[in-house]
Amino acid sequence: MANHITTKWLGNMKFESNNPSGHNLFIDAGPENDGNGEGYRPKALMLSALAGCSGIDVGSLIKKMKLEVDDFNIEIAAELTEEHPKYYHKVTMDFHFYGAALNEKKLQKAVDLSVEKYCGVMAMFQKFADVQVNTFFNK
Repeated sequence: MANHITTKWLGNMKFESNNPSGHNLFIDAGPENDGNGEGYRPKALMLSALAGCSGIDVGSLIKKMKLEVDDFNIEIAAELTEEHPKYYHKVTMDFHFYGAALNEKKLQKAVDLSVEKYCGVMAMFQKFADVQVNTFFNK
């Protein structure tokens, strides 16, 4: 098994989870769920994984295509179902690119390749959520 993590209970609602990269992170519930808010919330961490996965794809394609981009970020808004188990059923993912010389056509191709071909986290999300992706170019 290539991916193996260990998540250790630290008491109350807090956990420490390792990662194959060698970096650890903390997971905790918020005060509204008897936690202390000293770590990532599990469901929000899934959204960070989605943004990170697609962001790495797009960053790699920007480099390979030799595109001029001053900056870019990804904003995600997601809605949970009303009933338990609550999961994200609607996700909106907005890519924001910044720069004076943006090649909009190639940047859109990079986003599309990530969404449709490369990002495994996106493929997982698409199994249970309606995912809408938008691209914004800011010069």
